[in-house]
Amino acid sequence: MLRSLGQRPVTGSDDDPRVAGLRSAVSRLRRELAAHPAEFPDRCIAEDELAALAAMTIDGAPEIPRLHRSLLLIAGAIGSVSALSRGLSEVRNAVELFGEPPRR
Repeated sequence: MLRSLGQRPVTGSDDDPRVAGLRSAVSRLRRELAAHPAEFPDRCIAEDELAALAAMTIDGAPEIPRLHRSLLLIAGAIGSVSALSRGLSEVRNAVELFGEPPRR
């Protein structure tokens, strides 16, 4: 109803769309990973890093170097599990929207 009057809803109105997209992609991949029946050696690493990414989206703008580090760890942990490749691609695309980490 508010949108028809040209107003935005108060809840989440200041939310960065990149953060919202990352939150959504991480949530989806976490659900897919939880539902995946096969165990694999680095599953706990993927679960931990997805939890870390989810926590970063709560506070607003996450640290770009940390995003990329988590993405690399997740990709290394579940990269060979083809059933999770689509969800991993969505997380990667969401992380890439934040840009490259600064060079040292």
